Amino acid sequence: MTPADKFVTVYEVGPRDGLQNEPVNVPTAQKIVLIDALSKTGLHKIEAASFVSPKWVPQMADAAEVMAGITRQDGVNYAALTPNMRGLEAALAAKADEVAIFGSASEGFSQKNINCSIEESLKRFAPVAKAALNNGVILRGYVSCVVECPYDGPISPTEVAYIAEAFLDLGCTEISLGDTIGKAAPNDIKRLLDHLCKTIPAAKLAGHYHDTNGNALANVAASLPYGLRCFDSAIGGSGGCPYAPGAKGNLSTVPLVEMLHNEGWKTGVDLEKLRLAEVYLKTLIPDQKEGA
Repeated sequence: MTPADKFVTVYEVGPRDGLQNEPVNVPTAQKIVLIDALSKTGLHKIEAASFVSPKWVPQMADAAEVMAGITRQDGVNYAALTPNMRGLEAALAAKADEVAIFGSASEGFSQKNINCSIEESLKRFAPVAKAALNNGVILRGYVSCVVECPYDGPISPTEVAYIAEAFLDLGCTEISLGDTIGKAAPNDIKRLLDHLCKTIPAAKLAGHYHDTNGNALANVAASLPYGLRCFDSAIGGSGGCPYAPGAKGNLSTVPLVEMLHNEGWKTGVDLEKLRLAEVYLKTLIPDQKEGA
């Protein structure tokens, strides 16, 4: 393998996907300190905010203030979740480097999470995607429930491929595959990727594996041979999903980086600085435990 083949991007989602699902409402100034600490670790991608309705996600009501307050580091892309045109316009005003739209492979989860069908969601996202691209902003797509849905049960790879390919057609450069309730085992991920990689280049896919059953790291290991080179994680394993009952938090960043380094992969991440950021997170969320 060449050095490029051995590089894996760790996509840090803790400041957004982690904190927005914690019961503790972290003050703006402390969010900024956390993001600044993460910015110094060598991470290249940090999802810093979500421009959604504060009525539904009050933990992200200060998204603009957070984006304005962080100290940006060269080589780091600061991303934001943008569900609609209003959210995109706010993200552009906040100078987000990257924005994300999010849909589901499951009709039931789509209705619960964003209150519309899959087809309706694609129509909603089309103008958002076009405007993002017209403004030169990187566009990412999240697909939820790629293996199982808390409402619809098992999800077929064909259903995942449909929305993933639709997002690529909208201009997404990367599709994050969300095991939203953390029920996937490595064989489930292999079955999914066997199907997806027939039509979608692995370089356009990222793994977003929750750790409900303790399989998140094993699912990363199962994905690497297919050519996936980007994995989402949250510092301290924070987060979860308010519309996925019983789902534990995201894959924890420190164990992910440790595993990758132990297996000879390069991430560019300084583990000691990353551990310091995790220690700081635990002062914000006292009951937070690694991998929870």
